[in-house]
Amino acid sequence: MSDIRPTRPFSGAAFADLGLRILKRFLKSRVALIAAAVLFFAYCGPASCTTYVPPNRVGVKQVYYGANAGIRTETYAPGIHFVTVGVERLHMFPRDLQLINFSESPSESSTHFRAAPSIKIQTSDGYNVQLDVSVLYRIEDAPKIMTEAGPGHAYEDRLVIPRADRILRKTLGELNAEEFYQGPQRIEKANAAHQMLKTELATYGISVDAVLIGRYIYDQRYQQLIEGRKIKDQTVFLRQAEAKSAIEQRKRDTMVAEGKANQEIELERGRAEVQKLGAQADLYRRKRAAEGKLLVELAEAKGTQLENNALQGAGSENMVGLKMADVLKGVRVIVLSSDGANGTNPLDLAGTLKKFEVR
Repeated sequence: MSDIRPTRPFSGAAFADLGLRILKRFLKSRVALIAAAVLFFAYCGPASCTTYVPPNRVGVKQVYYGANAGIRTETYAPGIHFVTVGVERLHMFPRDLQLINFSESPSESSTHFRAAPSIKIQTSDGYNVQLDVSVLYRIEDAPKIMTEAGPGHAYEDRLVIPRADRILRKTLGELNAEEFYQGPQRIEKANAAHQMLKTELATYGISVDAVLIGRYIYDQRYQQLIEGRKIKDQTVFLRQAEAKSAIEQRKRDTMVAEGKANQEIELERGRAEVQKLGAQADLYRRKRAAEGKLLVELAEAKGTQLENNALQGAGSENMVGLKMADVLKGVRVIVLSSDGANGTNPLDLAGTLKKFEVR
């Protein structure tokens, strides 16, 4: 047990010192150099010899050195493409719809689209007009644009903006101030400017979709003149409209009065027709009632006549007797005188019949 020596604990500083010495020895070796070179080319090589084309973009290759130096006519779609470092480069151009706003209004400015000063137009009668215009276009031939204008957004400053400004000033400047104020003629000239700009930029690989006229501002002196003129015109139009309204109001009142009169006439005609029908019905009723009464009276007279004829014929005495019997049917006691010339002897049947004139 006496031969065992106590060991000193391994501290953190000693551990770091040991690791540093091992690292120095490794870096001095050939294996470390090879591993470092492999890692460098693995991570830095692809980034230095490839270019990424994002969506809605198209790449145009430019070769700086060699027999094929210049701009290539083929385009590169979105994705990763190999390029030679220091010899080739891909320039990006947009493929979606582009917009240039010719306006000095802050509300028309945008970080996504190009803004340019508003277009100053002088009308044919010498008045100045400040015009806001929006030009919508697409890039159809990126290599041609690269050849004519250069990389980046140089095509906007060298192709689109100057030609749009020149064509719009030329076409819309053919109008006088009054014609410019009127919508149809201004729109017609804007369409003509669109066609001219479309034809001219098509030779450079740019397709113009629309030229939209926005706000326009006259100079102050013409603004005051035209406002006064328009106020007078609107006043004349107001008076004409009021006169037409009064005429139409009178026509409406006349039609309403005629309608009411026709209504009263028809109502009176209806009431007269009702009275007429009522009178006819009453006449018909009274006529039928009179005819019926006449028939009843004639029947009663006929019956009376027949009865009289029957009473005057043979056997009438018997009928008188029967009638008298009917009269005396309800009599229980009759007091008769039995003496004298007019006395009644109930035992004298012949005398009784003689009194009743029964033969």
